[in-house]
Amino acid sequence: MHGLFGMLDNWHNLARKFASHYHVFLLDLRNHGQSPHADAINYPLMADDLWEFMKEQNIPQAYILGHSMGGKVAMEFALRFPEKCLKLVVVDIAPVQYKPGHNDIFKALFALDITNAEKSRKDLDEDMTPLIPEFGVRQFLLKSLERKEEGGYAWKFNLKAIHNHYEEILAELKDDRSYGGPTLFIRGGNSPYVQESALPQIEALFPNYQLETIEGAGHWVHAEKPVELIDEVEQFLS
Repeated sequence: MHGLFGMLDNWHNLARKFASHYHVFLLDLRNHGQSPHADAINYPLMADDLWEFMKEQNIPQAYILGHSMGGKVAMEFALRFPEKCLKLVVVDIAPVQYKPGHNDIFKALFALDITNAEKSRKDLDEDMTPLIPEFGVRQFLLKSLERKEEGGYAWKFNLKAIHNHYEEILAELKDDRSYGGPTLFIRGGNSPYVQESALPQIEALFPNYQLETIEGAGHWVHAEKPVELIDEVEQFLS
Protein backbone atom coordinates (compact mmCIF):
# COMPACT_ATOMS: atom_id res chain seq x y z
CA MET A 1 0.00 0.00 0.00
CA HIS A 2 1.23 3.43 -1.04
CA GLY A 3 1.62 6.70 0.85
CA LEU A 4 -0.20 10.04 0.86
CA PHE A 5 -0.98 11.41 -2.65
CA GLY A 6 0.34 8.16 -4.14
CA MET A 7 -1.21 5.20 -5.92
CA LEU A 8 -0.51 1.56 -6.61
CA ASP A 9 1.77 2.39 -9.56
CA ASN A 10 4.38 3.58 -7.03
CA TRP A 11 5.09 -0.08 -6.18
CA HIS A 12 4.70 -1.59 -9.65
CA ASN A 13 8.37 -2.42 -10.31
CA LEU A 14 8.91 -3.95 -6.88
CA ALA A 15 5.66 -5.92 -7.11
CA ARG A 16 6.91 -7.56 -10.30
CA LYS A 17 9.97 -8.77 -8.38
CA PHE A 18 7.92 -10.00 -5.42
CA ALA A 19 5.56 -11.78 -7.82
CA SER A 20 8.25 -14.31 -8.69
CA HIS A 21 7.68 -15.78 -5.21
CA TYR A 22 4.30 -14.48 -4.07
CA HIS A 23 0.79 -13.66 -5.27
CA VAL A 24 0.88 -9.86 -5.06
CA PHE A 25 -1.97 -7.35 -4.81
CA LEU A 26 -1.28 -3.63 -5.21
CA LEU A 27 -4.00 -1.45 -3.73
CA ASP A 28 -5.14 2.12 -4.25
CA LEU A 29 -6.26 3.34 -0.84
CA ARG A 30 -9.54 5.22 -0.57
CA ASN A 31 -9.46 8.72 -2.11
CA HIS A 32 -6.39 7.75 -4.14
CA GLY A 33 -5.75 6.31 -7.60
CA GLN A 34 -8.71 4.41 -9.03
CA SER A 35 -10.36 3.70 -5.68
CA PRO A 36 -13.64 5.43 -4.78
CA HIS A 37 -13.72 8.90 -3.28
CA ALA A 38 -15.33 9.33 0.13
CA ASP A 39 -15.86 12.25 2.49
CA ALA A 40 -13.99 10.55 5.34
CA ILE A 41 -10.48 9.16 5.49
CA ASN A 42 -8.81 7.70 8.57
CA TYR A 43 -6.94 4.56 9.56
CA PRO A 44 -9.82 2.50 10.98
CA LEU A 45 -11.79 3.11 7.77
CA MET A 46 -8.85 2.19 5.55
CA ALA A 47 -8.16 -0.95 7.59
CA ASP A 48 -11.82 -1.89 7.08
CA ASP A 49 -11.41 -1.24 3.35
CA LEU A 50 -8.48 -3.66 3.28
CA TRP A 51 -10.44 -6.32 5.13
CA GLU A 52 -13.39 -5.88 2.71
CA PHE A 53 -11.00 -6.29 -0.22
CA MET A 54 -9.56 -9.48 1.26
CA LYS A 55 -13.03 -10.91 1.78
CA GLU A 56 -14.03 -10.07 -1.81
CA GLN A 57 -10.87 -11.75 -3.11
CA ASN A 58 -11.24 -14.77 -0.79
CA ILE A 59 -7.89 -14.07 0.90
CA PRO A 60 -8.06 -15.53 4.43
CA GLN A 61 -4.55 -14.35 5.41
CA ALA A 62 -1.73 -12.37 3.84
CA TYR A 63 1.61 -10.69 4.35
CA ILE A 64 0.76 -6.99 4.68
CA LEU A 65 3.20 -4.30 3.47
CA GLY A 66 2.73 -0.54 3.45
CA HIS A 67 4.81 2.59 2.97
CA SER A 68 4.25 5.85 4.87
CA MET A 69 0.47 6.39 5.17
CA GLY A 70 0.04 2.88 3.76
CA GLY A 71 2.33 1.66 6.52
CA LYS A 72 0.01 3.14 9.13
CA VAL A 73 -2.92 1.41 7.41
CA ALA A 74 -0.95 -1.84 7.58
CA MET A 75 -0.26 -1.34 11.29
CA GLU A 76 -3.90 -0.51 12.04
CA PHE A 77 -5.00 -3.60 10.12
CA ALA A 78 -2.60 -5.87 12.02
CA LEU A 79 -3.78 -4.49 15.35
CA ARG A 80 -7.46 -4.90 14.51
CA PHE A 81 -7.32 -8.14 12.50
CA PRO A 82 -4.20 -9.95 13.79
CA GLU A 83 -5.43 -13.36 12.62
CA LYS A 84 -5.52 -12.06 9.03
CA CYS A 85 -1.96 -10.72 9.01
CA LEU A 86 0.70 -13.44 8.70
CA LYS A 87 3.60 -11.00 8.82
CA LEU A 88 3.75 -7.20 8.78
CA VAL A 89 6.19 -4.97 6.87
CA VAL A 90 6.18 -1.22 7.55
CA VAL A 91 8.33 1.05 5.37
CA ASP A 92 9.58 4.34 6.82
CA ILE A 93 6.78 5.29 9.16
CA ALA A 94 6.12 4.87 12.88
CA PRO A 95 2.82 4.71 14.81
CA VAL A 96 3.39 8.21 16.19
CA GLN A 97 1.91 11.66 15.73
CA TYR A 98 3.60 13.66 12.95
CA LYS A 99 3.83 17.40 12.47
CA PRO A 100 2.21 18.93 9.35
CA GLY A 101 4.66 18.88 6.46
CA HIS A 102 2.51 19.22 3.35
CA ASN A 103 1.24 22.80 3.64
CA ASP A 104 3.08 24.04 0.54
CA ILE A 105 1.81 21.04 -1.41
CA PHE A 106 -1.80 21.72 -0.42
CA LYS A 107 -1.37 25.41 -1.27
CA ALA A 108 0.10 24.59 -4.68
CA LEU A 109 -2.55 21.99 -5.55
CA PHE A 110 -5.47 24.21 -4.57
CA ALA A 111 -3.98 27.13 -6.54
CA LEU A 112 -3.41 25.07 -9.68
CA ASP A 113 -5.93 25.71 -12.46
CA ILE A 114 -6.43 22.18 -13.75
CA THR A 115 -9.73 23.03 -15.50
CA ASN A 116 -7.98 25.10 -18.17
CA ALA A 117 -8.07 22.96 -21.32
CA GLU A 118 -5.28 25.05 -22.87
CA LYS A 119 -2.76 24.07 -20.21
CA SER A 120 -0.29 21.27 -20.86
CA ARG A 121 1.31 19.12 -18.19
CA LYS A 122 4.47 21.13 -18.70
CA ASP A 123 2.52 24.33 -18.03
CA LEU A 124 1.07 22.89 -14.83
CA ASP A 125 4.49 21.71 -13.73
CA GLU A 126 5.83 25.25 -14.20
CA ASP A 127 2.87 26.69 -12.29
CA MET A 128 3.66 24.45 -9.32
CA THR A 129 7.38 25.25 -9.23
CA PRO A 130 7.31 28.41 -7.04
CA LEU A 131 5.72 26.49 -4.14
CA ILE A 132 7.18 23.03 -4.89
CA PRO A 133 10.75 23.53 -6.17
CA GLU A 134 11.62 19.80 -5.99
CA PHE A 135 11.21 18.33 -9.48
CA GLY A 136 10.71 14.79 -8.19
CA VAL A 137 7.87 15.84 -5.88
CA ARG A 138 6.09 17.66 -8.71
CA GLN A 139 6.42 14.65 -11.01
CA PHE A 140 5.12 12.35 -8.27
CA LEU A 141 2.02 14.54 -7.83
CA LEU A 142 1.42 14.95 -11.55
CA LYS A 143 1.21 11.16 -11.92
CA SER A 144 -2.22 11.46 -10.30
CA LEU A 145 -3.42 14.00 -12.86
CA GLU A 146 -5.71 12.63 -15.57
CA ARG A 147 -7.13 14.40 -18.61
CA LYS A 148 -10.92 14.66 -18.83
CA GLU A 149 -12.77 13.93 -22.07
CA GLU A 150 -14.40 17.36 -22.01
CA GLY A 151 -11.01 19.06 -21.60
CA GLY A 152 -8.90 20.04 -18.66
CA TYR A 153 -7.71 17.70 -15.95
CA ALA A 154 -8.82 16.13 -12.68
CA TRP A 155 -6.92 14.72 -9.73
CA LYS A 156 -7.26 11.00 -9.10
CA PHE A 157 -6.89 11.69 -5.39
CA ASN A 158 -9.66 13.43 -3.45
CA LEU A 159 -7.83 16.63 -2.57
CA LYS A 160 -10.67 18.15 -0.53
CA ALA A 161 -11.19 15.08 1.66
CA ILE A 162 -7.45 14.60 2.22
CA HIS A 163 -7.09 18.24 3.25
CA ASN A 164 -10.14 18.14 5.52
CA HIS A 165 -8.87 15.04 7.31
CA TYR A 166 -5.16 15.77 7.20
CA GLU A 167 -4.89 15.79 11.00
CA GLU A 168 -6.29 12.25 11.11
CA ILE A 169 -3.65 11.14 8.60
CA LEU A 170 -0.92 12.60 10.83
CA ALA A 171 -2.40 11.06 14.00
CA GLU A 172 -0.70 8.43 16.13
CA LEU A 173 -2.10 4.93 16.34
CA LYS A 174 -3.57 4.28 19.77
CA ASP A 175 -4.59 0.78 20.75
CA ASP A 176 -4.87 -1.20 23.96
CA ARG A 177 -4.02 -4.32 21.98
CA SER A 178 -0.77 -5.32 20.35
CA TYR A 179 0.15 -7.38 17.30
CA GLY A 180 2.42 -10.23 18.30
CA GLY A 181 3.18 -11.51 14.82
CA PRO A 182 6.55 -11.05 13.10
CA THR A 183 6.97 -7.40 12.13
CA LEU A 184 9.67 -5.70 10.07
CA PHE A 185 10.18 -1.94 10.17
CA ILE A 186 12.41 -0.60 7.40
CA ARG A 187 13.63 2.98 7.53
CA GLY A 188 15.79 5.08 5.26
CA GLY A 189 19.11 6.11 6.77
CA ASN A 190 18.57 9.69 5.55
CA SER A 191 14.89 9.84 6.54
CA PRO A 192 13.60 11.55 9.71
CA TYR A 193 10.37 9.53 9.86
CA VAL A 194 11.42 6.71 12.24
CA GLN A 195 13.33 8.27 15.12
CA GLU A 196 14.86 6.42 18.07
CA SER A 197 12.24 8.15 20.25
CA ALA A 198 9.52 6.17 18.42
CA LEU A 199 10.97 2.75 19.30
CA PRO A 200 9.23 2.39 22.70
CA GLN A 201 5.85 2.99 21.05
CA ILE A 202 6.72 0.55 18.27
CA GLU A 203 7.73 -2.09 20.81
CA ALA A 204 4.55 -1.60 22.85
CA LEU A 205 2.30 -2.20 19.83
CA PHE A 206 4.53 -4.65 17.93
CA PRO A 207 6.63 -6.53 20.49
CA ASN A 208 7.91 -9.06 17.94
CA TYR A 209 9.48 -6.42 15.70
CA GLN A 210 12.85 -5.91 14.09
CA LEU A 211 14.19 -2.69 12.63
CA GLU A 212 16.42 -2.47 9.58
CA THR A 213 17.99 0.72 8.23
CA ILE A 214 18.83 1.09 4.56
CA GLU A 215 21.69 3.54 4.34
CA GLY A 216 21.64 6.17 1.62
CA ALA A 217 17.85 6.14 1.32
CA GLY A 218 15.43 8.87 2.28
CA HIS A 219 11.69 8.50 2.87
CA TRP A 220 11.14 6.97 -0.59
CA VAL A 221 13.13 3.86 0.26
CA HIS A 222 11.50 1.71 -2.44
CA ALA A 223 12.29 4.28 -5.15
CA GLU A 224 15.82 5.12 -3.99
CA LYS A 225 17.09 1.68 -2.91
CA PRO A 226 14.72 -0.89 -4.45
CA VAL A 227 17.22 -3.78 -4.57
CA GLU A 228 18.14 -3.38 -0.91
CA LEU A 229 14.48 -3.11 0.14
CA ILE A 230 13.52 -6.22 -1.85
CA ASP A 231 16.34 -8.15 -0.20
CA GLU A 232 15.24 -7.10 3.30
CA VAL A 233 11.60 -7.97 2.66
CA GLU A 234 12.29 -11.34 1.03
CA GLN A 235 14.70 -12.40 3.77
CA PHE A 236 12.07 -11.49 6.38
CA LEU A 237 9.19 -13.25 4.64
CA SER A 238 11.17 -16.41 3.94
